[in-house]
Amino acid sequence: MDDIFAIGDELGPAKVIHVYQPGLGLKGVLVVDNVATGPSIGGLRMAEDVSVGECARLARAMTLKNAAAGLAHGGGKSVLFGDPKMEKAKKEELIRGFAHALRHEQDYIFGPDMGTNEECMAWVKDEIGRSVGLPAEIGGIPLDKIGATGWGLDQAVEVAIDYCDFELQGARLVIQGFGAVGSHAARFLSKKGVVLVGAADSKGTLSVPEGIDVAALIKIKDQGGSVLDYPGGDKLDRDAVIDLACEIWIPAARPDVLHEENVSRLKAKLVAQGANIPATYGAEKYLHAHGVLCLPDFIANAGGVICAAMEYHGAGQNEAMQTIAEKIRANTKEVLDNAKADNIMPRDAAIALAKNRVKKAMGVRRWQIF
Repeated sequence: MDDIFAIGDELGPAKVIHVYQPGLGLKGVLVVDNVATGPSIGGLRMAEDVSVGECARLARAMTLKNAAAGLAHGGGKSVLFGDPKMEKAKKEELIRGFAHALRHEQDYIFGPDMGTNEECMAWVKDEIGRSVGLPAEIGGIPLDKIGATGWGLDQAVEVAIDYCDFELQGARLVIQGFGAVGSHAARFLSKKGVVLVGAADSKGTLSVPEGIDVAALIKIKDQGGSVLDYPGGDKLDRDAVIDLACEIWIPAARPDVLHEENVSRLKAKLVAQGANIPATYGAEKYLHAHGVLCLPDFIANAGGVICAAMEYHGAGQNEAMQTIAEKIRANTKEVLDNAKADNIMPRDAAIALAKNRVKKAMGVRRWQIF
């Protein structure tokens, strides 16, 4: 759905900017959704099949995420069309060109996302001086390296267990998208006795019912390999990750991997959304009706943006990790308590919480142009 106006409402979007530089082969989009609470923070996503509609939905997710986390930042998102695995020099040229074109957009602060990393944010910082998620060497908190988003997921899952009918110790875990977010979530949860039994990446799905050596799989991925390079286990197609039996299922890759046509195949009791908008509303409605607890993305995966915002305001790594734990644990509990009390989906409870905070911020602003 690329009609940006079809998904607009009283919150936004405030601004949609298309950037084209044919000479560079540069095509990108920035959506600033809402800045009532402050300048927006949101990742730069790079992929060949991104769209304006996806960018707008991701920007709204950031508005809700930042509001729910109590950050002094609104929501925005940018997307750059292209293969993130292209030659480094060309990728740098495109990202620097995109950043330069947006150099006057003070309502948006770049952060890393799928297809971009800390080095990419260093290029943006050098170009326009406005980015987060920077390498430690230039004063940043390397949120992907330390696993800020995965750490937040770990905290959300631990709180959610009190609302489930199984124990964390010995629970089976499946991760769709074993990358920067998914691998760290597996690392943190495995330390609490959770058993990783399945993982997928762009190449396929690994299934090991007796348990995967998380450290070994992370090493394979760090060396540029795939989950399919893990010795032993069953090697399946990428979509088979939905069919693996488990207690905890974490989507940590692309949008809408769970939708009305495939959600009935899921064999999990708890879905903790590590990716942004990984499930359609209809899919979440189905899960709720069938007793599967679904933790909304902008509540469970806010660790990365909390870390980024704290970096932007001069905090250190230890303070950031502690704040991530405090904010995500409190928000997860509040959302699940409200959902239970009102007999509604966790997403509906989360949206109500976040929108209330955004609207209060909008109410004290002079200009209603968000």
